[in-house]
Amino acid sequence: MANRDVEIRESSIQGRGLFARQVFYPGDIVLRWDLSNTIPNERLASLSIDERPYTHPLDSETTLVVQPPERFVNHSCCNNTEVRNFCDVAISKIEIGEEITSDYGADGAGVSFDCLCGTNHCRGTIGRQ
Repeated sequence: MANRDVEIRESSIQGRGLFARQVFYPGDIVLRWDLSNTIPNERLASLSIDERPYTHPLDSETTLVVQPPERFVNHSCCNNTEVRNFCDVAISKIEIGEEITSDYGADGAGVSFDCLCGTNHCRGTIGRQ
């Protein structure tokens, strides 16, 4: 992992997560997405089961296969970053050791799942009406 401002480790939300190794302030870019691994949408079915959760639509014809470290940003209903121009940008102060999270229901990924964030503001399900 080239980004020394963050580290991947076990998460209380789910599996592995991404954690701050420095303080980030609102408006700071925490991560710039690596956009080099894109595939045409018709190739989505050929991805392994393990790779499928790490995809993000770019447009109606292309999907990004999200790479480390950004693939380890877990969802939270009380997120501390948001996606802007394929960057995760801090929307609140993120302390050293704090897990970096995003709201998958608002980031354009178009996913549906049962939420495991455990916050007081947890919506329970994401992407389902």
